[in-house]
Amino acid sequence: MKISITRKIPETALQLLREADFEINISTIDRPLNSDELIKCCKNADGIICLLTDKFDKDMIDKLTKCKVIANYAVGFNNIDIEYAKEKNIIVTNTPDILTEATADTALLLMLSCARRSFEAEKFLRDGKFNGWSPDLFLGMDLSGKILGVIGAGKIGQAVAKRAYSFGMKIIYFSRGQKREIENKFKAKKVSLKKLLSSSDFVSIHLNLSESTKNLLSKENLNLLKKTAVVVNTARGEILDEDYLIKMLKSNKIFAAGFDVYRNEPKINPELKNLNNVVLLPHIGSATFDTRNKMAELAAKNVINVLKGKKALTPVN
Repeated sequence: MKISITRKIPETALQLLREADFEINISTIDRPLNSDELIKCCKNADGIICLLTDKFDKDMIDKLTKCKVIANYAVGFNNIDIEYAKEKNIIVTNTPDILTEATADTALLLMLSCARRSFEAEKFLRDGKFNGWSPDLFLGMDLSGKILGVIGAGKIGQAVAKRAYSFGMKIIYFSRGQKREIENKFKAKKVSLKKLLSSSDFVSIHLNLSESTKNLLSKENLNLLKKTAVVVNTARGEILDEDYLIKMLKSNKIFAAGFDVYRNEPKINPELKNLNNVVLLPHIGSATFDTRNKMAELAAKNVINVLKGKKALTPVN
């Protein structure tokens, strides 16, 4: 059986597939594939390991004549029409839990970088402008004693709360259901979205992208933020109104924002690059050696299980 992989992934996963006696076809194109390239890579595959940048809509799925499993090398799966795949008897899987800690670390990194203005300060130093200590040089925000609003209190949101709590932050959260663990461990309080936005000093987004979460942080909701607020997004760019948030940053209606994801990724709004009160990362939330290896291994194991007639480890449809 043939396995198509849309981009190079860690060798540990490839070894698992070879040991299972699969024929492996890896795309040699080191960028997101366009639709024609994706069809060429995947049309004759029995199993596929793909990335978030690979769009498997109805038309694409109809081209997959032999496919039994699509293993997404990510937690999110909004790039795949999972219901239509199910109609076509294609199992879709993801890589949950594995990247929780790495993504939570990235969220905290962005919070600290925004609060302490590290981007501005480093650029200032690299440009040769540092002439010694000054009492008002790059004053920033403390984390201790501040309120963190966690939007989406799943595993990643709770891992961020754990880190923030150790910094002495107070935790509030917005979620569809009650999360007793975050309440018991970190004294967190469940609130409405509007209450969270109007009360928080720091806001960290941890939602899956869906029709109900798309543009959840709209212009109306963003206007509830404090002037001293910091917004951090390590989830999906489409969850917030990026254009309006940029206007707020330009007019100093909030203190700062940290981005690891973007609305039109990989295209970045050029206005963001001209702002000093933002920290920009190139979607590296899960980018640690250990995490990416484990993600690849789980994707490979899902493919192996399905094609060997066993249950997928982490199915989403």
